[in-house]
Amino acid sequence: MDKKFFLGIAVAVAIVFFAAAFAGHYVKSTAPAAPSEGRETLYQVSTIDALMLGVYEGVEPFSGLERHGDFGIGTFDALDGEMIALDGVYYQAKSDGTVAIVPGSATTPFATVTFYEQDVEATAGSAMNYSEFSTYLSDRLPSENMVYAVRMHGTFPVMKVRSVPRQSPPYLPLTAAVANQTVFDYRNTTGTVVGFSLPQFFSGLNVPGYHLHFISDDRTAGGHILDMTVPAGMDAGLDITPEFDMVLPTSGPFTGADLTKDMSADLEKVER
Repeated sequence: MDKKFFLGIAVAVAIVFFAAAFAGHYVKSTAPAAPSEGRETLYQVSTIDALMLGVYEGVEPFSGLERHGDFGIGTFDALDGEMIALDGVYYQAKSDGTVAIVPGSATTPFATVTFYEQDVEATAGSAMNYSEFSTYLSDRLPSENMVYAVRMHGTFPVMKVRSVPRQSPPYLPLTAAVANQTVFDYRNTTGTVVGFSLPQFFSGLNVPGYHLHFISDDRTAGGHILDMTVPAGMDAGLDITPEFDMVLPTSGPFTGADLTKDMSADLEKVER
């Protein structure tokens, strides 16, 4: 991977309750973040619309990504599986059903991470599927205009996840790539849901609404959540994340991608 391919420009966005203000451009530092630096920041590599168009080339190594968060989701070079970061360990849920710890030399074309520190909590009053629980949780958010990291742990009666196999160039759009996804249905599996709830104004940059992945306690199962049953009494932790930091590739396929189109309908098909 050409080191000049990535990390030339970063866009820092500071988000506060009911308002968003762009802080400008800066050159990304390669120095490790101080303990208190960036802990309230959602750090993102590239955009979801670029991924939708087939920009799958890994551009940031995980050795760098882990400096920006101990919690998050994403994917891998060539779209090779689903990424879950939990408690500082990065996992790769592969399309063959296996889960592996990610080496620092691996790269990602798209990822979203933060340092998880719970701010609020909501408890499921009854058993609900993914759609029902999303609505239930959204009704209890302090604001619809904020970024939330979402974490849930427990035993899920139903957990339906997917992983996408490694792609080969020339890369097809994500709608075509997920046609070959592998779907896994688990029953009464214990593990952790990891992901984010993002405002509608993130459309084009990331997935508005809920984007969640799963990793089992024994680290043998995981993937992008398509559906689940949240049992009554399960707690959902929420970390309000008021800052946003995005880094963009400065060369390669990203620079020529047509990111002017509305791909929200296709994204909804891909996510669910």
